[in-house]
Amino acid sequence: MNLQTALKETIGEYIVDQTFDRGELTIQVEAKHWREVAERLESSEATRFEQCVDLCGVDYLEYGRDEWAGEETVSYTGYSRGVEPNTSGWLKFGDEPDLGDLGRPRFAVVAHLLSYTHNWRLRVRVYCPDDEAPAVPSVVSVWAGLNWFEREAFDLFGILFDGHPDLRRILTDYGFVGHPFRKDFPLIGHVEVRYDDEKQRVVYEPVSIEPRVLVPKVHRDDSRYIDLDEG
Repeated sequence: MNLQTALKETIGEYIVDQTFDRGELTIQVEAKHWREVAERLESSEATRFEQCVDLCGVDYLEYGRDEWAGEETVSYTGYSRGVEPNTSGWLKFGDEPDLGDLGRPRFAVVAHLLSYTHNWRLRVRVYCPDDEAPAVPSVVSVWAGLNWFEREAFDLFGILFDGHPDLRRILTDYGFVGHPFRKDFPLIGHVEVRYDDEKQRVVYEPVSIEPRVLVPKVHRDDSRYIDLDEG
């Protein structure tokens, strides 16, 4: 029995979509079924995914957009990028992004599973149905090692995990405002975030920082193309 057959037998009715690319299988399940799917994948003899080696959040706010927009917007004489002013890289505190039509829910949770018994790997994607309050069921009861992984996804992306035994920040300070891995988290603004030794917490102070591009656009000769003017 191969992996696809085992999945069809175990959780076939819950698989919304699946892709096989570069030797890796990815399945998509609905958030409301995530805990039951996890329990079956872990306990069923047909799959036996004993370990979840990684779990993370994903923000698809600007997925597929390119900063180098093309000849019409990119300067060929300097390091200016072809970025629209309302993209996340230029947001300041208090600004709201233009969400537009993403064609999918904005947030997702992605888990990477490993079966020692069958020597299989599987990626599971679970979209959060509500963009304003993204949430999925916690699967710490299935894989106890995901306790800190889910806390990290909550801290960095603001994704809630229903049923988590201790859902609180794990990387940022308790006084931190926002979730820094969200695409609309401001990268520039008029406040500085730092740790204050006297107050023993994170503080926000006014500051003025001028934006600058740190990664230049590189121009070089490319051997893949022939200059016809030179014969």
